[in-house]
Amino acid sequence: MARVIVMGAGLGGVACAYEMKKKLGKAHEVTVVGSSAYFEFTPSNPWIMVGWRTPQQTRVELAKPLASKDIRWIPQMVDAIDAPGSTLRLADGSMLTYDYLVITTGPKLAFEEVPGLGPKGHTQSVCTQGHALQAWDEYQKFVQDPGAVVIGAVQGASCYGPAYETAMIVDTDLRRRRIRDRVPMTYVTAEPYIGHMGLGGVGDSKGLMEAELRQRHINWITNAKVLGVEAGVMTVAEHNEDGSVKKEHKLPFKYSMMLPAFKGVDAVAAVPELCNPRGFVLIDEHQRSKKYPNIYSAGVCVAIPPVEATPVPTGAPKTGYMIESMVSAICENVAADIAGTPAKARATWNAICLADFGDTGAAFVALPQIPPRNVTWANKGKWVHLAKVAFEKYFLRKVKTGSVAPLYEKYVLSTVGIESLKSK
Repeated sequence: MARVIVMGAGLGGVACAYEMKKKLGKAHEVTVVGSSAYFEFTPSNPWIMVGWRTPQQTRVELAKPLASKDIRWIPQMVDAIDAPGSTLRLADGSMLTYDYLVITTGPKLAFEEVPGLGPKGHTQSVCTQGHALQAWDEYQKFVQDPGAVVIGAVQGASCYGPAYETAMIVDTDLRRRRIRDRVPMTYVTAEPYIGHMGLGGVGDSKGLMEAELRQRHINWITNAKVLGVEAGVMTVAEHNEDGSVKKEHKLPFKYSMMLPAFKGVDAVAAVPELCNPRGFVLIDEHQRSKKYPNIYSAGVCVAIPPVEATPVPTGAPKTGYMIESMVSAICENVAADIAGTPAKARATWNAICLADFGDTGAAFVALPQIPPRNVTWANKGKWVHLAKVAFEKYFLRKVKTGSVAPLYEKYVLSTVGIESLKSK
């Protein structure tokens, strides 16, 4: 009997557990170790921030769904990984031994890299449900006494979609409250231009996103490095294309949400020769550790180089569709290793994204994610907003019933209406 441990219970971890158990069957053991009792649908967090959702509406308690599929569930933090010994030490001191380990932890949020950044500082976050709920508490105070808003993503960030979504959703919500005219808004980003998104742009994403910000009267600063945040003031250095400082801005605000850069979680980053200097897992073309052949990884915690060099550092995003592709490859390759055959499966690493803007939205397709691409496509419309709302319910229902990946492939491609792109 092979013992497979999936470390992390987010999108990648839950999808991996379901698919792995289906592929390996009763003859082998699958265990999920997660830091929370819940699966949280992270894309809903901007809605939580403005009160359009509650955490209870966007999460699933995992004990029953996993048990229904004969998957062992341990809701604990992992304190340490003994990779040579194939053992995990949990927060309560207990030990777990594995034959295969799949790391899907997501990132550590590096708020400390910018003074005053984050929920313990002076800005809000939508990276977790807990952060989004705190952001909602502060937002309720803000709408009673509105003022300037600053939203965006700091240097080194690799997840720009939620920053754009948050800016547009806040704009939509303020207009519905009839107080948008009292709120100057600025979008601050490390991207070299609006619509870059860590991808070098997707289709005419630059024109599309600039037009959207103009329509909503949201100013922007690109090539921006956030030097620090104090109560009510953000200091931002705007850079030229050669990396020199063009101008330093002092941006006053009454409310701010800024996405941080990511790092690898401590237990993973501490394993010798497993990760790069930022703590992201170094993998081969089969999602397997380059140092430890029985360790695999998927999702935000894997090391992917930036798409291109930019004046201010930007990272490459890992979208849900790409993550599920990684998960499917891992399950195929673990099954092959158990059977004594070589690993062959590879993730497609395509990017497909539905970005909600509150009353409309934009869809982006990049096949593959890293240019040059076979397919580049972007479009906008209210249908994207409706599709993302429906996808939230669809995905949570599938998690509750133990359905396997690839949910993004089944839903997003068919919703966008471009299933023929798969063959390209």
